[in-house]
Amino acid sequence: MSSDRLTLATEGEQLAAEHLARAGYRIAARNVRADGVEIDLVATRGALVVFVEVKTRRGRGFGTPAEAVDARKCARLVRGARAWLSAHGPRHARARFDVICVEPGPDGALRVCHLPSAFDAGGF
Repeated sequence: MSSDRLTLATEGEQLAAEHLARAGYRIAARNVRADGVEIDLVATRGALVVFVEVKTRRGRGFGTPAEAVDARKCARLVRGARAWLSAHGPRHARARFDVICVEPGPDGALRVCHLPSAFDAGGF
């Protein structure tokens, strides 16, 4: 990944973490690997564990950030979440999968769009 893209991705993840913290979540982990899957953010609120995929884009030339989270990516996130929970999670935690999209608004400043329960994890 080029340094420009890495800087943008890092900034997007930081904005996403700040957004979650303002919404009452605690960030439990950032950029963790579980079963070969990178999980951008793991957040908790009470007994709920939220696995967050952060997608940051400069524009929509390749579609919206949310469109980048396809069925294959979702399946990988579920696999990683299962592995992370078995190693670190509370025994009977409820889990949810969110997507946070970060992209420039009309003024050019990055804006955050949080999509709670962005996809169904198939009985997770």
